Amino acid sequence: MNALPTGSLGEDAPNVTPPTTTPAPTTAPLVPEHPAGGRPDVAPPLGGRPGPTSSSLPFDVPPKSELNGKLVFAHYFPPYPISLDNVNPSSDHYATQYLTANGENNSAVGQGGLLRDRPQTRQPLADTQWRQRDLENEVRQAISAGIDGFSVDILSAASDTSWWGSAVPAALIKAAATVDPNFKIMLMPDMNSAIKNMSPAQLAAEMMPYASMASTFKLGDGRLVISPFLAEVKPASWWSQFISIMNTSHHIEVAFVPVFLNTIANRDAFASISYGMSNWGNRNPVDNPVSASDPNSPMGLAAAAHAMGKIWMQPVSFQDARPNQSIFDEAQNSQNLRNTWQIAMASNSEWVQISTWNDYSEGSSFAPSVGHGSALLDMSAYGLYSFRTGTAPAIVRDTAFLSYRNQLVSAVPMNGSNVPMTLRPGSAPARDTAEVLTYLSAPAVVKVTVGSTTTTCNAPAGVSSCLAPLQVGSITATVVRNSTEVARVNSHAEVTAKPYNQNFEYLVDSSRR
Repeated sequence: MNALPTGSLGEDAPNVTPPTTTPAPTTAPLVPEHPAGGRPDVAPPLGGRPGPTSSSLPFDVPPKSELNGKLVFAHYFPPYPISLDNVNPSSDHYATQYLTANGENNSAVGQGGLLRDRPQTRQPLADTQWRQRDLENEVRQAISAGIDGFSVDILSAASDTSWWGSAVPAALIKAAATVDPNFKIMLMPDMNSAIKNMSPAQLAAEMMPYASMASTFKLGDGRLVISPFLAEVKPASWWSQFISIMNTSHHIEVAFVPVFLNTIANRDAFASISYGMSNWGNRNPVDNPVSASDPNSPMGLAAAAHAMGKIWMQPVSFQDARPNQSIFDEAQNSQNLRNTWQIAMASNSEWVQISTWNDYSEGSSFAPSVGHGSALLDMSAYGLYSFRTGTAPAIVRDTAFLSYRNQLVSAVPMNGSNVPMTLRPGSAPARDTAEVLTYLSAPAVVKVTVGSTTTTCNAPAGVSSCLAPLQVGSITATVVRNSTEVARVNSHAEVTAKPYNQNFEYLVDSSRR
């Protein structure tokens, strides 16, 4: 695997490639599919302390006084920062290694490359602390989206010199303190990584230094929140020892919030030591039904945790498409995203974990990217503020979001070595649709032109979805009221009949960007 140039996270970082471990339930084109340099609609300036803004949203961001105290975290995955090497994005590690079929010494040649999307690009920074500046910028981006903090995936010991990412958790906490002390970093040791080989005492020693950092997430009573991913890798007795050692040896009280892959099989054993619970969650509408309340449903899992007297952290997701595993979920455009926000509200969940901020190997990222700009965060904002206020915001600006794939599900990629991606078992069936999700102050007519075919929908006031068959060509959607166009959105990528690789990630565009 190719080594990466160093960049400072307060000190020089090792010159190595990130590990390939991805916290993921089991579940790149030859050149980037979008123009080098990405879309100009995303990154806030490198400076200042921005709060959420309203101009790109269909509603006015509510003042802090109207927030209900519920919290939204986004899962931060260290291997995929804004930049890996601080060079021109047309020739950086993402472009030449992660998005190419023969990158990383052909490690993902059968999948046509490791990734299909990348973070929104930037030009090289003339700053030796460029990694730290990038982390600060990601904190700003999250704050601008109304997010309260990051749940940072801790993949290795802070002292691990084999790769630069071991320094990311502490650097991210420092970045949060620099940008806005109210933005918090939740500690999430990854039990699918080398962390699982630690003893309770070793993990306690590893977590202890983070506890004294100002922007590490703690409860109001001072308890340090530890929320391990895949907690069931270790039995509850192991975690009980960890919690005890944190208390007796390091004088740190822990609020334990395990994140399970199999919640039902583990919650009873973990109940006595847990402040709250969560699960990683599925990423298609069939597995995220809004109304179902059976024990295996998201609503059932949240209800059971509440019945135990525990808080519940509901996963919110947009999509999941993994070339490196040749598998994907059918998100049905924005449907899975809307369902998971509705579940968070209907289940009275106390916290949300957006999964993920930046795991591009899962195709699950919400962070500003080449593929969806900031439009995905904008599209998610209505659900986020409905959750954080308890009331759906009043729509005051007509807004349209366009979601689509750049190819049909049946398209045969030109890259013959590409292993065909298959649906995850139990997923919603694959479909070929472009969707215009409208937020309207009054009824209007939506026209969606895909290639040479136009679909017309009568959209009511409020939130509405207009679906059109996906075809080869560009996509344009207009919203017309009383003969006046009130919104227009164009696809930044065309649907192609001959894609280089399979790419089942949905792209997103906004009429307000």
